[in-house]
Amino acid sequence: MTELVVSELVTNALRYGSPPIQLRLINDRRLLCEVSDGNSTAPHMRRARAFDENGRGLLLIAQLTERWGTRQTSTGKTIWCEQGLHCSG
Repeated sequence: MTELVVSELVTNALRYGSPPIQLRLINDRRLLCEVSDGNSTAPHMRRARAFDENGRGLLLIAQLTERWGTRQTSTGKTIWCEQGLHCSG
């Protein structure tokens, strides 16, 4: 699941953002994923129609993670999400 979340956020940053693009993964009580880029335009969730090839990214992030959000930075924006850590054993 984490691979899909990271892939979606990084792909969106490459497609719609601007350099510099940075990925941070912070492993604490939860896994925090942050993707930053140099574009200050905030993303918005869209409702894609059945045959649309785009427009499902943030909806997917919202369904796969516990929380997500955006914040403006001095150089652009950061999109972040949190996932619970599930240990098996």
